[in-house]
Amino acid sequence: MKRSEINRVYQAARDCFSRHHWALPPQPRWDITDFGLGDFPHFGLTLINLATEPEYCEKLMYARRGQTTPCHTHAQKKEDIICRSGELALKLWPRKPMAGAELPAEFTVPVNGQPATVRTGEAIVLPAGSRITLVPGIWHEFYPVSEECIIGEVSTANDDTNDNFFLNPEVGRYPGIEEDEPAAVRLLSE
Repeated sequence: MKRSEINRVYQAARDCFSRHHWALPPQPRWDITDFGLGDFPHFGLTLINLATEPEYCEKLMYARRGQTTPCHTHAQKKEDIICRSGELALKLWPRKPMAGAELPAEFTVPVNGQPATVRTGEAIVLPAGSRITLVPGIWHEFYPVSEECIIGEVSTANDDTNDNFFLNPEVGRYPGIEEDEPAAVRLLSE
């Protein structure tokens, strides 16, 4: 990603958080990524680590319509994904979705703390205030249905380097950065 693009995304996310009255911590740790795919408008996500403790983690995320967080799973992390503003769609699979793999047509996950049946690989839409709980091994991708979306995550201990397993082997967790202007913010990966 070009630094100028990172700077624009940083400002857009700050503006959105401000409009929705989300106060950020004094020194937030920003993570703006195109997942190494070089196409932030289609595969991009802006994250802020609000709390990173040995037992738990909290993140605040920002995405715009058209941006998908690529299909992935975690071996260790259990997480609640919360739609804080806008509408968020998630597609879920109980196991790795591969060509020719036999998967159940539906399975159960907690939505707002209650068991909910979801269809494998079909979108479930969370309105603002709703949350879904994902245990290790559930494959998932998500994207805003609304023009923009603020997304929360509360999870067990987070290890972005070693506990993200993407379906597409070309996906990387952090972007390469091309310095074309001064940085407005330094990223978690720098």
